[in-house]
Amino acid sequence: MNIKTRVESIVSKTLKDKIKLSKQKKILVALSGGKDSAVMAYLLKKNGFQIEGFHIDLKLGGYSDRCKSSVVELCENLGIGLHIYDMKKEMGSGMCYLRQNVQNREGYKGVKNCAVCGVIKKWIINRESRKFKIDFVATGHNLDDECQTFLLNIFKGSPELSANSGAITRNVSDKKFIPRIKPLFYVPEDMVREYAKKMKLPFVPEKCPCALDSYRIQIREFLNTLDNKKKENIIKNFERIYPKIAGMKSGVGIQYCEKCGEPSRGKVCKMCEMVGY
Repeated sequence: MNIKTRVESIVSKTLKDKIKLSKQKKILVALSGGKDSAVMAYLLKKNGFQIEGFHIDLKLGGYSDRCKSSVVELCENLGIGLHIYDMKKEMGSGMCYLRQNVQNREGYKGVKNCAVCGVIKKWIINRESRKFKIDFVATGHNLDDECQTFLLNIFKGSPELSANSGAITRNVSDKKFIPRIKPLFYVPEDMVREYAKKMKLPFVPEKCPCALDSYRIQIREFLNTLDNKKKENIIKNFERIYPKIAGMKSGVGIQYCEKCGEPSRGKVCKMCEMVGY
């Protein structure tokens, strides 16, 4: 089976058997400018779903400019709408300045770049996506990403943090939380890369210049020593023990942050806690 047939078969099966979405549902695709989100958007469109693009311009110099250009080209090729969130305009500064402010605050001096960026981007995506009257947000997380997250939570001694993971999020339903789907959940990263190149999809091949040192990068390097079958087995084992992991979740449901009103696990959400709102 060639790479095109293989990837399309895996994604079609995931959409049909795991995610189970009606073609009438509206999906906002989170586009970074990289290969994963480009392939994810292309295949959702190919499978007949109603999609629109959403891109966060992080204002990381030339890298962000290349990412935005790639996203614009992809959306034009797919014939879909695109919403661009200008971080400097909306939040007063680019990601680097915001991140440095967080890392200079007491209690956050050792926090890695990717951890800060991840929290801020999730907050932006969830809040902004509600403005577009969509049903789901789609992200380009692939099999390698999901293996990294599962192992990361295991190594940190917090397996319950994986309780909401899956091809479709398992969060408690809430009017302020837009459910997430991951069409590439079972597709290995090397296959995503090969497919993107074969289909000549526009994407930025380089990694984020700020992703210099994180626990996730160490786990990624370990996973790169494994073949795809072993990665598939990691996810199969995650799904096998999922009922036990789900049982570890806190009994506290979704709350609303006292400062920004966004969904939160506590009285103040991680975003407001980190940024100091």
